[in-house]
Amino acid sequence: MLSDEKLWECVQKRDHNYDGKFYYGVITTGIFCNPSCKTKLALRKNIQFFSSTIEAEKTGLRACKKCNPKNIKNQIKDVIYDLCRTIESQPNKILSLAEIARKSGYSSSHIQKAFTQIIGISPKAYMEGLRQKNFKKELHNQKNITDAIHQSGFNSTSRVYEKLSSNIGMTPKQYRKGGQGLVIHYEFALTSLGHTLIAATDKGICFLQFGDHKKNLLDALFKEFSSAQITQMSDEGQLLFKKWVNALNSYLENKKKLQLLPTDIRGTAFQIIVWRYLQSIPAGEVRSYTEVAQAIGKPKAVRAVASACARNTIGLLIPCHRVIRGDGSLAGYRWGIERKRALLDIEQNK
Repeated sequence: MLSDEKLWECVQKRDHNYDGKFYYGVITTGIFCNPSCKTKLALRKNIQFFSSTIEAEKTGLRACKKCNPKNIKNQIKDVIYDLCRTIESQPNKILSLAEIARKSGYSSSHIQKAFTQIIGISPKAYMEGLRQKNFKKELHNQKNITDAIHQSGFNSTSRVYEKLSSNIGMTPKQYRKGGQGLVIHYEFALTSLGHTLIAATDKGICFLQFGDHKKNLLDALFKEFSSAQITQMSDEGQLLFKKWVNALNSYLENKKKLQLLPTDIRGTAFQIIVWRYLQSIPAGEVRSYTEVAQAIGKPKAVRAVASACARNTIGLLIPCHRVIRGDGSLAGYRWGIERKRALLDIEQNK
């Protein structure tokens, strides 16, 4: 999320490029608007900023009749959802941005921005994710990898290895054999949330979990990566590990913002879309499972969203603790409700 100063600057400029990305409400009039609204500009002291129309309405504000912020956002959302359905109907085909734009009736630049904002990734990344998911399914159905490559729409072997290694951290053979040959290093630390186990590949953190007993955490790591080579951090790795632990503790002790740490995220295309959206939720804010499903263009996939949150193996860095039930209750958390409450308290007090 942009700083309040930057948001105010966008409102002053009436920048339409930020319509749908945030809204501003005027306390004295009780309405909220798009950044580009042409109504007379209110005093800065009377303005609040919101990331969604729902958030604005929860404070008692109503939509401006002149710029109609709810209508604009809903219209573009409907267009994006239709595009998702079109893309999903032919997962092995990569459409160009120009083709997608023609189908939508909007310009290429407008669709690129709207799709990325609403879904959380670009149209190209969304298509690549679907194709990779199909490829991983074909790996189990076909007798050899070359057949799986062609059945899933890839034209070259090198292209597959490039894409798969950058997204799931494994070559196709490693994936087919459950991560065999993959090297993962781990170490324990003690934080305010109890024992913490951090494990990483050479790409970044692939496992970060909390618990009351070290053995249970280690068992969970070996279960998650059953065929990988798992060893404790080397002396060289310990230096990097200490930096990660210091960053986590500084955050948990409410001293600093959480540093951007490298991650090696592994999951299905749908899970990765959910997890990336969770990473876009500002610290101190929460979303319901329904709101997450709507935000990624899958309004009926509420249970699937909950399942993706439950499958998250990188606690805190993928902030599934920021997702709650629609009635405001905390719902489940694989590391315990008390830890979830503690994390939300830390973030809301920053």
